[in-house]
Amino acid sequence: MYTFQLVFILAGISFIRAGPNSNTCSVYPKDPYIKAGENITITCQSACDGTSKIYWKLNNDRIDDSLSSMLNRTHTVLSLRNFTHPRATLQCYTADTQQVIGGTIIETYSKPRNISCVQYKLNQEESGSLDSLTCTWEHHMNPPVNYTVESVFYKQKEILQCHSKKTTCTLTELYTLRDDNITVTVKATTHHWNVSSEPRTFALHDISKSLPPKDLAVTDSAGSLSVKWRRLSPLKPGRCEVKCRKVLAGGEIVECDHSETGNNTRPYCLLNDEANGSITINNVDSCSTYSFSVRCVLGKAIWSDWSKEILYVTKLNKNHVNLRLWRKVSELEENGLRKVRVMWTGIPKDCGGTFTYTIKQTHDSEHMTGGNYTFRGNTTCDVVVNQDADRINLTVFQNKEVLVVKSVYVPAVGESLPQVTNIQTLSDDNVINVSWMAPMQPVSGYKIDWTQDGSQYHWKESEYTNVTLSGLQGKKPYNITVTPLFGDKTGHGTKVLHVCSSFGDPDSIAITVVPGQRQAFVSWNTKSQKECSGAVQSYTVNYKAQDGPYLNVTVDNKTRNVSLKDLSPDTQYTVNVDARALTGISTSSDEKFTTKKFDPDLVTPLCVAGSVIIFLVLFLGLCFAVQWKKFQEKPVPNPALSSVGVWASQSQQQGICFQPFRNPSESHCDTVYPEKAQSTSTPSLVTGDDTNTASEYIVDYANSGMSLGLYTEDESPVEPAKTPPSPGESTALISSESSTANPYRSQSSVESPVPETAKPSKHVPVKQQERALLKTIYVTLDMIEQDHNR
Repeated sequence: MYTFQLVFILAGISFIRAGPNSNTCSVYPKDPYIKAGENITITCQSACDGTSKIYWKLNNDRIDDSLSSMLNRTHTVLSLRNFTHPRATLQCYTADTQQVIGGTIIETYSKPRNISCVQYKLNQEESGSLDSLTCTWEHHMNPPVNYTVESVFYKQKEILQCHSKKTTCTLTELYTLRDDNITVTVKATTHHWNVSSEPRTFALHDISKSLPPKDLAVTDSAGSLSVKWRRLSPLKPGRCEVKCRKVLAGGEIVECDHSETGNNTRPYCLLNDEANGSITINNVDSCSTYSFSVRCVLGKAIWSDWSKEILYVTKLNKNHVNLRLWRKVSELEENGLRKVRVMWTGIPKDCGGTFTYTIKQTHDSEHMTGGNYTFRGNTTCDVVVNQDADRINLTVFQNKEVLVVKSVYVPAVGESLPQVTNIQTLSDDNVINVSWMAPMQPVSGYKIDWTQDGSQYHWKESEYTNVTLSGLQGKKPYNITVTPLFGDKTGHGTKVLHVCSSFGDPDSIAITVVPGQRQAFVSWNTKSQKECSGAVQSYTVNYKAQDGPYLNVTVDNKTRNVSLKDLSPDTQYTVNVDARALTGISTSSDEKFTTKKFDPDLVTPLCVAGSVIIFLVLFLGLCFAVQWKKFQEKPVPNPALSSVGVWASQSQQQGICFQPFRNPSESHCDTVYPEKAQSTSTPSLVTGDDTNTASEYIVDYANSGMSLGLYTEDESPVEPAKTPPSPGESTALISSESSTANPYRSQSSVESPVPETAKPSKHVPVKQQERALLKTIYVTLDMIEQDHNR
């Protein structure tokens, strides 16, 4: 103990003296390699930091401070004993600031170990060929590592080497003595270290591998098989083992039944110096394929490789023929007959030979023979029977020799026979477990048959009230029938229909979405997509906004709709529905919808109110347009539809009335006549020498005792300017260029009986002769307005 401490201190002192600059901070030595399990000393120099107290961490785990000691203020030494980490990071920290001062990586290396060697012939098919020696070992190191295997043969006094970069190496073309010994050493070398394994010594006869046997042969005798082979040299005492496997239908291979060996191990035989060996295999099945191979070993040496495998098909053994026969009876038809499907398992084709099957129908009560049916290669036959009990016999011939005879009973219609009750089924992973309640009568067993499509049947026999049906198609419904057996007869079968071998995902889902402003109504329907879909336990509605996370609502299996609330208006959403069952989950396709921008419940009232407002606006506008049109048309009368007449003074208006010219004859007080009615008294226009213009004949109505009467087309008079009338004056319509088509008409007053007053009228002077003439003039509204303005 003291010696180690002294060495430790001296090493630290020597390192300090020879170390780097005293003002640096670092950890020494840098990245060392040590042999696993050795001790190592690491020094931390903290001169640059000026601190004296430090601590260590190994792979980020703090090391006990008792493992380190201070040599002086700037150097601290850490001692690690029995270091076994393959690779570790060691760091030095200041105690005050917990800053890293420096660090190093320590790697370990180990010796190669667990060396094993095998000596065998290069040519496994021939004896006497050159030997080879292959050695393997364990060494868990990171590459690259160079290995050298050194083999020392004692009697031959020879040292051989082989080189490898893997943990195996082979020496070839050796001449070895079987009774020689060999010592093997493995050396491992890298750029940083080298190490050698512990030497391992082997006896060649213990590491020698025998050659595999040859010339395998199999013979069939009385239901047993004899396997023979030949050994290669050296012919020393040893044993050989036979591997027997049976090839099942579909290519599956299983180990043979070795129960006759007592411990169910492979059969083997002990050999001395014999070259030939043989073993007998019992309990083999008829017409079955078997594979055989053999291997041998000498003493405590190494087993040889397995010989080449051979296949053999066993012959048919009459004692092993187990003909399975069954029938399916249909319901009684209207003609009183029943159809019976007879089914059996034929002789395997691998047995070879020609096999003939004969079906014979016998009435059970009268022992009468029915029809005969002969088949070759078939395994089903349809037979027609009546209501009575029948027995169907099956005979198998091989080359005209009876091989086996079987029969099955068909009960009569209404025959009192036992029947099972309370059939229960349980399905899981394409397997159906069937159980039932036995009848009151004692039975010898039960026949269970099942079918998926009604055309192909499978059946098996059981002595118990339960059976397991395996090898079924997945997610398919099966019809299962259980029939009790008693003696050489059968009871009535009990059926259970549509039993699924397994269940798939739930039904497919179709969804419908009715969006609102802040909610959406989601409904869905399920549609069966498979015959055996799983029963739905619950539904989950998943929905999300375009850039938002998924939210969900879960309801029970009886609910088919849900209302999504608190949605954002005018936003696109994605929704789907999951149907969950014990067997899995079915998901509908994604459905996209966009919520309404406004509440649909407010849209209808707003639309109605808007329609009413628009109607009122249009109606008021129409009324305003009509009134405006009337207003525009009312002030200016059409002269073509007006009449001009002379109004008498107020004293003369008694008994006088004015009517429109349209129908003057209707009035009883006509005092104004159109121009045409007075044509005889109306003088013609001045012509010839009469050169006076119309202005000369304008009468001054201001001093006249008459007033003009104007009538519009609606027969309402337009009151002229109130001017005192002048008696004795008259007005007449002036013809436009003496045309009879002139639209303007005139009204002339009759001679007034009232005498003229002494006050003279103001008028344009004319000749006396012209004064006596009645002149026709044209009066316009402008003239009246001008007169009124005066």
